[in-house]
Amino acid sequence: MIRQVQITEQTYYRWRKQYGGMGTDQLKELKRLQKENERLRRAVSDLTLNKLILSEAAKGNF
Repeated sequence: MIRQVQITEQTYYRWRKQYGGMGTDQLKELKRLQKENERLRRAVSDLTLNKLILSEAAKGNF
């Protein structure tokens, strides 16, 4: 099976250790939460950058 999907044994066993006890519903939920987490991180990053730009502009340091 590992050779059919062309992944290394190391990758297979790492995935098996990390995700082995999860069902498909749990894996789908994990993937959804990871995507949501990434989206929220980007939003916070953008807002932080905007805040820094506005505070510098308010000081007159532009």
